[in-house]
Amino acid sequence: MKKLLNTLYITRQESYLHKDRETIVIKQGDEKLGQFPALSLGGILCFGRVSVSPFLMGYCAENGISIAFYTEYGRFLARVHGRQTGNVLLRRTQYRWADCSDRSKEIARLFVAAKIANSRSVLLRELRNHGDNPRLTTAADRLASSLRRARTAKSVDEVRGIEGDAASCYFSVFDELLRGSGFAFGGRVRRPPTDPINALLSFIYSLVTQECVSALQGVGLDPYVGFLHRDRPGRASLALDLLEEFRASWADRFVLTLVNRRQIQSGDFVTEASGAVRLQEDARKKLLTLYQQRKQEELTHPYLQEQLPIGLLPHSQALLLARHLRGDTECYTPYVVK
Repeated sequence: MKKLLNTLYITRQESYLHKDRETIVIKQGDEKLGQFPALSLGGILCFGRVSVSPFLMGYCAENGISIAFYTEYGRFLARVHGRQTGNVLLRRTQYRWADCSDRSKEIARLFVAAKIANSRSVLLRELRNHGDNPRLTTAADRLASSLRRARTAKSVDEVRGIEGDAASCYFSVFDELLRGSGFAFGGRVRRPPTDPINALLSFIYSLVTQECVSALQGVGLDPYVGFLHRDRPGRASLALDLLEEFRASWADRFVLTLVNRRQIQSGDFVTEASGAVRLQEDARKKLLTLYQQRKQEELTHPYLQEQLPIGLLPHSQALLLARHLRGDTECYTPYVVK
């Protein structure tokens, strides 16, 4: 199993990263901000006006250290990665299956079923911990119905429709899960998010997506060719497919923890003239620290029955998907919280 290495988050504006022997040096002007051994890092995430020397990019590409660039407010921009790893026969199988409607449907159905089941688990957990709530009970019942429909869907388009209905149902009651004062949620809004909860959700989804990209590349799959999400230039469709398993179970629960424990508060956001709501710099640093801590927390994988950090879940699922495509397993087993 892959070792979970540290991720370096660079949020200081005008920072410059370069290589010094086997270390990564961070500078701002002539001031040295830090120096880290490169082999202890699995990824570098740069937010805003951060530059990286070409030699460091080449070194990271050769040594499997991913570099991703985001805007100052967390919107993904670009990614640097080295040569493709893995078996070309595996990728050929992936492309053939992606072009086959029946094969795509079977895998897409599993991604969506896992997403719905994990979303329902979030609602049922709330009911167990905080008592009866008719809105949540009704939504959980509707998600159970969506789950049954997903199991018998006859096309990828039907799977997409079921996924859309289930997401709409889930987010229609998401405000019932919020206990932090000053927060309100009226539904999922993207590009740009117009309230703090949507800003948090979009930011965390973007981070977990990059974890999925790294995991898929690590097992030799092409993260840009998916089964549920259609091909689109520049879109990591298979990574977005894999993300579906982790939206509720990882990202949404993390956002709820941040808000309900008041680790992030309504004053940590700023509204721009365009109406977009963004995290302020100090709050973003705090969030990234908590996110890194969350990745280190361990759980027992429900299928593999192994103890592993949450940060390795995308790698374990990518490995299971690769095994299925190679024909080593009869079915792909998505990550479902028990």
